[in-house]
Amino acid sequence: MSNRPTLALASRSPRRAALLRLLGVEFDIIPADADERVLVGEPPAAYVRRVTRLKAAAAHAADSDGHVLLAADTCVSIDGDIFGKPLDRADCARMLRRLAGRWHDVHTALIVSPPDGDPLEALVTTRVEFVTFDDAVIEAYWASGEPADKAGAYGIQGLGGTLVRRIEGSYSAVVGLPLAESAELLARAGIAHALGGPRT
Repeated sequence: MSNRPTLALASRSPRRAALLRLLGVEFDIIPADADERVLVGEPPAAYVRRVTRLKAAAAHAADSDGHVLLAADTCVSIDGDIFGKPLDRADCARMLRRLAGRWHDVHTALIVSPPDGDPLEALVTTRVEFVTFDDAVIEAYWASGEPADKAGAYGIQGLGGTLVRRIEGSYSAVVGLPLAESAELLARAGIAHALGGPRT
């Protein structure tokens, strides 16, 4: 009898994998690529939901073992503008200048999708306030290498945490995977985690 996990994470993100491991579940990784371009006039919440669904669909297409799939996507928004990963140093500076000294929203969409059932979805929005900082801080932060692959050009779990004055909402969602909602949806999909099994 196979001991293969029944869950797969549809992401290459080491941060999402680390958070998922905190739940004590076994899982495979099925990298899922999706077109992450923003549609004209697309609201941030709708954007992350759409991209997450694309990731889940891509992972299902690549999955030959019938996993339950967990997919997620995160974006930062301010004044209705969506910030994904910075394209380069100048793009990083543009984002961080907009965020400095202000509140912004971090939206993370989550899907737990069985191979033959209806997907379970959640959307978590967290408010984040940045301290005020200047271009010298931005240059030093870019030189650290941390912002290059982070939505909004910062990682709250790393050096970017020094830019954060306070948050309102889920810390783990800002990192990339809301743990409370993930545990709930996994239980509903029949995947046991460290603090409880499937709901009946």
